[in-house]
Amino acid sequence: MPTMNSILSILGFLSISFQCMGDSSIPNVRSGTIDRYENFSSEYVTTRHVDVWLPGNYDPGKKYAVLYMHDGQMLFDASITWNRQAWKVDSIAGELMEKGKIRDVIVVGIWNGGTTRHADYFPQKPFESLNRKDKKRILEADREDSASLFQGHKINSDNYLKFLVRELKPFIDKKYSIHTGKDHTFIAGSSMGGLISLYAICEYPEVFGGAACLSTHWPGILSMENNPVPDAFLRYLEVHLPDPSNHLIYFDYGTEDLDALYPPLQKQVNKVMKIRGFSEKNWITREFPGEGHSENAWKRRLHIPLLFMLSEN
Repeated sequence: MPTMNSILSILGFLSISFQCMGDSSIPNVRSGTIDRYENFSSEYVTTRHVDVWLPGNYDPGKKYAVLYMHDGQMLFDASITWNRQAWKVDSIAGELMEKGKIRDVIVVGIWNGGTTRHADYFPQKPFESLNRKDKKRILEADREDSASLFQGHKINSDNYLKFLVRELKPFIDKKYSIHTGKDHTFIAGSSMGGLISLYAICEYPEVFGGAACLSTHWPGILSMENNPVPDAFLRYLEVHLPDPSNHLIYFDYGTEDLDALYPPLQKQVNKVMKIRGFSEKNWITREFPGEGHSENAWKRRLHIPLLFMLSEN
């Protein structure tokens, strides 16, 4: 189990670095091409870049599935990210497609909003179920530390999902040759991006057919002491998980640094998944001993949720 100092160090560094947003250059990719939409405007969230990855064989005469991914500045090119790490989505998805292991897919990388990241990604309805005292405590979590999480922003994840569903998805549907139904529309992210991916499939089960949640940050904040957030999430999932007969959900976690917090919380989530009818046909939870909380770790196992959600078999 990590110490609080180590957790603060990890999250503080992440918080500061995400605010910096990284280099805004268009990523260099080894496979396919990137279409950049700079400062995509929205009625619901702050403007942000959107990077759309098209596979090398992209053909407007064909139809493609779509994978929406959060923290879009971290997905493709390690040379321009704040920590010099990236998911290498282009290489991994491109290779799987070339080998015929997954269906044809494009990837929509949505940049986080920097200082609004935590507020955009924190599931809103579980938060709103808390009493006033707990809400205040959550919003002020670690504000005295350099790892200030919410940066004074109100939780805005319901609006973030409206941005995805009402603004970004219609734009992508019109711009690219894709299948627009939920059976071909997926969402993925890590840490807080894992939480918002799960929240998305719960709130919009008619839009998203699968969600990949890597190193899902169940605590929501840094501290587990008297933390009401995990129980709020569990209560929400008991009611709002999507129909297991036509949705896919993937979870995973490591065992080092921040990920060391997750195993007992994930076990509670697993119980809810079983009660709600999920089985190995439509749900995976994987543990990765020795892995921590980083893009390099997520890169090493990205192929697993891609195969699970996009397999041609």
